[in-house]
Amino acid sequence: MDSHTFFLFTFAIIFLSGANSTRLFTFKNSCPFTVWPGTVTGAGSPQIPSTGFELAPGASLSLNIPAPWSGRFWGRSHCSMDHNGKFSCATGECGSGEIGCKGAGGIPPATLVEFTLAPNNGRDFYDISLVDGFNLPVSVKPEGGGSGSNDGCNTTSCSASINDVCPKELAVKSGSGAVVACKSACLVFDQSQYCCRDEFNSPNTCQPSQYSRLFKQHCPQAYSYAYDDKTSTFTCTGGANYVITFCP
Repeated sequence: MDSHTFFLFTFAIIFLSGANSTRLFTFKNSCPFTVWPGTVTGAGSPQIPSTGFELAPGASLSLNIPAPWSGRFWGRSHCSMDHNGKFSCATGECGSGEIGCKGAGGIPPATLVEFTLAPNNGRDFYDISLVDGFNLPVSVKPEGGGSGSNDGCNTTSCSASINDVCPKELAVKSGSGAVVACKSACLVFDQSQYCCRDEFNSPNTCQPSQYSRLFKQHCPQAYSYAYDDKTSTFTCTGGANYVITFCP
């Protein structure tokens, strides 16, 4: 889901009256390498305790996030600090020069996890988005939410490594030549039919491309382009906590 579509969810929920609640988000790294998750909070939402942190292989970290809240999470990889103390990453970079992203979002391509949390244990919205490209596999698992058959609360994931099948024209390579991320067609070609803009700015006119179909084939639950809503938006009621796992 692109940013303008996603944050429509925010204003439908974030200003509803009601008492706040707190949700527990647990981030797990099942990758065989270190991942540096980044976080960004949407406009009108309270800032969460961390905007970026390090997760060694097998490590986990939990954050308490107040509801209502809207924002994004993503993983950064191939990160290092130079001799001047400037922190940077080959994928998911946010440009802060520090491990904390300090309000900046991830620079595409990056696999995004998007959330809008409802107050009063209402209906949360969440998704995994490849609209800005792919860098790391990820999953989202609700825990403890839902009280009825219509509550959803299903796990969603993009567990495949799209880097392994990324077309060469979309590939981002490391110094060694390994593919470390896969760009979106919009980012590479900057054409309206890929970016769902101008005359293609509607579900009827913006259709899947050969590139978004490739993303969808390997990650059928994730957003592959801006209007890929039917199979990619997930909901959960009942004040669930969430587990976000990199390389599930």
